[in-house]
Amino acid sequence: MQRLNYILVRLLQMIPVALGITIVLFFVIRAIPGDPAAIRLGIRATPEGIANLRREMGLDQPIWTQYVIFLRDVVTLNLGTSITYSIPVVMLIGARLPVTLFLAIYATLFSIMITLPAAMLAAIRKDRFADQVIRGGFMVLLGMPQFWIGVLFLIVFSLKLGLFPVSGFGETFRDHLVHLFLPALTLSLAQSAMLVRTLRSDIISVLRADYVDFARAKGLMERLVLTRHILRNALIPTVTILGLNVGYLVGGTVVIEKVFSIPGMGMLMLDSIFARDYTVVQSVTLCFAMMVILINLATDVTYSFLDPRVTLG
Repeated sequence: MQRLNYILVRLLQMIPVALGITIVLFFVIRAIPGDPAAIRLGIRATPEGIANLRREMGLDQPIWTQYVIFLRDVVTLNLGTSITYSIPVVMLIGARLPVTLFLAIYATLFSIMITLPAAMLAAIRKDRFADQVIRGGFMVLLGMPQFWIGVLFLIVFSLKLGLFPVSGFGETFRDHLVHLFLPALTLSLAQSAMLVRTLRSDIISVLRADYVDFARAKGLMERLVLTRHILRNALIPTVTILGLNVGYLVGGTVVIEKVFSIPGMGMLMLDSIFARDYTVVQSVTLCFAMMVILINLATDVTYSFLDPRVTLG
């Protein structure tokens, strides 16, 4: 019951955050130079046509009236029509969002699969050769730009060795896994580089705890000691960092999708920026922001399962 109340409170706290995001996004987009009506009409623009279209788009209304209309459209998912694609923005996002979500989840799973064994090995072998190699290797990865790693992977594994497709998303689930393997690995490496250092330090701290010695004294198998007592307690601060990094990872998909020509939200956003399709840019930015908010909520809920104390008080 306490956990349910905690989740409900966190959901209610999301409302003012979401409103704040819509306010910032609305005014930032309006501050971009250029008249949306003139851009939409293009070479056919005339003073009369621009004035009529501005009236249809509500751009002749006071700024706060425009914001209320914008907020109403967001709530009703009436996000307008793309200037570039000439179809409703909701349809565009509906087609591209699953691709980006698949990539983000894929990369997050990669990060977990890389982080857990690497951090555990580095902590158990503290200051030994394995620990030095792991820390040094991930430090080097942390200093490399993600797009550079992506281009390197693309040249070596796709163009030179031909092991993975150069671009695209594929048709079947297996195709998705193959096409997004290199992009997901690229995104996960930078994230793992930060997580390994944090989890390693936390595991080392937990290894010194009295309850770990007591668990071993009771005769528990080492595997149970590692999973139930050491890893679970060490994961508590790491989960918070993972949640924050997943938010950055979602933002990182913008560049990585362009590098690997993946038809997701990131590539849609970049293409729309170059085409000055502000309707799409505004909607995709809002969608990314909402995704980060939901990721933070999921992080808090996961944290409450690892440490029930956060639901108290």
